[in-house]
Amino acid sequence: MTLSSLLKPERINLNLKSKKKNDVLKELIGLIKTGSDAQMLLDTIHTREELGSTGIGKGVGIPHCRSLLIDKLEIAVGRSKNGVDFNAIDKKPVHFLFLIIAPPQDPGNQYLIILGKVAMICQELIKKKRYLEPQTPEELINLIKSLEEKL
Repeated sequence: MTLSSLLKPERINLNLKSKKKNDVLKELIGLIKTGSDAQMLLDTIHTREELGSTGIGKGVGIPHCRSLLIDKLEIAVGRSKNGVDFNAIDKKPVHFLFLIIAPPQDPGNQYLIILGKVAMICQELIKKKRYLEPQTPEELINLIKSLEEKL
């Protein structure tokens, strides 16, 4: 299973509007769920963030959690040109985010495997700020696919 095969154009927002962490998380969750389900997912993400920020540094955040509201692994991707204070470990703004939500029962531990793949891809995306290159969701998916082929 590849990361690029899990990405869907309708779950990618390359122009996040929000300037605050909570609002960015709402925007990303809204690409996956709406209404009361979205609020419950936001609460679950906040609980996870209390364990430690998922702002991994160098402009990247990978918020993630498990939830009964999801029956298969879901990923949303967002980009903020201005950056968001995400309490990242390097204290710098986050510009590129992968939201990963998985069900509690996860055959083959896809959740952990995909988290690892996202981390590896992000290492490549932050080189020369390549995450700023794509202008459409499809271009981002193709960029990630080409990076995966090289890893």
